[in-house]
Amino acid sequence: MKISKAWKAVVAAVVAGAGTVSTALADDTITAAEGWAAGLAVLAALGFTWAVPNKGAAPKGPEA
Repeated sequence: MKISKAWKAVVAAVVAGAGTVSTALADDTITAAEGWAAGLAVLAALGFTWAVPNKGAAPKGPEA
């Protein structure tokens, strides 16, 4: 299965953002600091995931 680098980063950003917001909503409100934390989590997930290359496909051919 081939997953592009962009989709890998988008999924990581959504998961990071959702996790941060769900933790921030524990008291039923999101403060400015929690909003900044969620935003930074999304940006960090995008950046770090984008920077890591996908694993290359294994070479196909007769095994020796």
